Amino acid sequence: MSPEFYRVVTPIKLGLITGSVSGWIAYVWLLKIMIPVSFLTFLLDYSGVMHHLDFALIPFMRLIDLPPSAAIPLAAGMLTGIYGGIAAMTVLSFSMNQMTLIAIFLLISHNMIVESVVQGKSGMASLKTVLVRLTASVVTVLAVARCMDVNAGAALSALASAPPVQTFWDAVSSWGIATGWLSLKIFIIIMALMMVLGLMKSFNIIYGLVRLLKPVLWLMGIGERVGLMWLTAVIFGVAYGSAVIVEEFREGNIAPDQLTKLHISIGINHSMVEDPALFAALGISLFWLWVPRLITAIVAVRLFDLWKIVERTCLKR
Repeated sequence: MSPEFYRVVTPIKLGLITGSVSGWIAYVWLLKIMIPVSFLTFLLDYSGVMHHLDFALIPFMRLIDLPPSAAIPLAAGMLTGIYGGIAAMTVLSFSMNQMTLIAIFLLISHNMIVESVVQGKSGMASLKTVLVRLTASVVTVLAVARCMDVNAGAALSALASAPPVQTFWDAVSSWGIATGWLSLKIFIIIMALMMVLGLMKSFNIIYGLVRLLKPVLWLMGIGERVGLMWLTAVIFGVAYGSAVIVEEFREGNIAPDQLTKLHISIGINHSMVEDPALFAALGISLFWLWVPRLITAIVAVRLFDLWKIVERTCLKR
């Protein structure tokens, strides 16, 4: 074999090994958070506690121009995830505009228990992430509601008959199967991401990719150093993005302010492919599923920058 062959193969081998090890560590770290929290959420749902929380959200409904029944999909989505929110939406009567507002809210504030813990373990306090995402959801929905007649249009879905009640062990079995498939999906995605990241580091091409993203990162208010993590979360979601962020954070490559801006941005604007596609299947326009929260993410990061400027100015006095 020629020396050129070994010069190429060695970095590939190193990148794959490094990426595999980092991927496994990140995967185990993520499962330690997701499985207990997911099971706790399942217990809340099965026991009926989650449904009693719907009524606490009714005052919110008046604030964001939605009917009281919208509390049900919002509570389901915030406590479980996009799938729970959509499942509740499809058995209740909402107009297309109302469904659009519910979708925008849930695209920002879904699966809050799991994702806030994940973000809390990867650089930003869980309570802060919850407050940022809920505030962003309310503000974005209020802004979009001004652009449409929320009460116009006929309801697009009718109330369906209640699903058959599962026994506890049947419900646990369903949860276990769903969690197993999700864990497998997470394993494949994280291992692939980490191995690609390892190869990019081995061949020193990661900074070239980030430079290509520089105009987009500037628009979002995000620094180049966190560009790859931002792109990962925007495409795949908070959980996958945070796994990559933790790996980089352990290497000491991210300044605290950059990490905070990254979490603000991806908390509002993440999983831009899969989640909008689920709502688009209900007939909701992709424009409303993409553009409003993209704008909100930009504004939120810029407001954080402004806050830091004011803070530094006050400290100098």
